[in-house]
Amino acid sequence: MGTFAAIGIAGSGLDVYRKWLDAVSDNLANINTVRPTDEAAFQARYVVAQENDNMGGDSGGVHVAGAAYGSAEGRLVYEPSNPLADAEGYVRYPDIDMSSQMTQLIMAQRGYQANAAVIDRAKDMYTSALQIGRG
Repeated sequence: MGTFAAIGIAGSGLDVYRKWLDAVSDNLANINTVRPTDEAAFQARYVVAQENDNMGGDSGGVHVAGAAYGSAEGRLVYEPSNPLADAEGYVRYPDIDMSSQMTQLIMAQRGYQANAAVIDRAKDMYTSALQIGRG
């Protein structure tokens, strides 16, 4: 492992967790998005992470390989007073579970904090090594 590999690996983790936080915040912001029944519901976005494959290299880390999306069908809710309601009084909401999203938010937040702490510790270690070399 190279001298600065720990910072690179933790930095790639920060990027993945930041994108995960972005996806969860989008899902939470659109949890009450209403659509007519003839349109698709807002689709929850889920980040798909994958380890870096460096063909035998030792840099490691992760990256976002793509995104997975929730159901476009959503859930039908009877709201006849809603201006988007169909003739039968139904509208379409996304099928997003708030408790699940909040759990994901906490996990992503903790992962981000852990990777930021690794970068801080590695920076402190490299600074101390430089100080020893000067003395």
